[in-house]
Amino acid sequence: MRDFLWGVLAMASVVVAIFFFHYWRVSRDRLFAYFSVAFAAMALDWLGHALLVPLDSVRAEVYLTSSPEIYLVCLFAFVVILVAIIDKNRQVRRR
Repeated sequence: MRDFLWGVLAMASVVVAIFFFHYWRVSRDRLFAYFSVAFAAMALDWLGHALLVPLDSVRAEVYLTSSPEIYLVCLFAFVVILVAIIDKNRQVRRR
């Protein structure tokens, strides 16, 4: 059940990334490109959870320490979102 939900989250993140990519192609606003990259990274993060976390990790401490490298992808996604927000605010000040 857990793998199914992680797959649903990965699929939803891919769909959102495709929508943001479409909006970027229409408007050429960098904010949409950043968000598209961030949601694609989140999809990879959820996919990594589904594929790399062992199925027998019932206890929380085993789950949290099983693959810490997976969380680097999530950290990258959130850093991209922060960079997008900062970049968008600097663009508004320049105009």
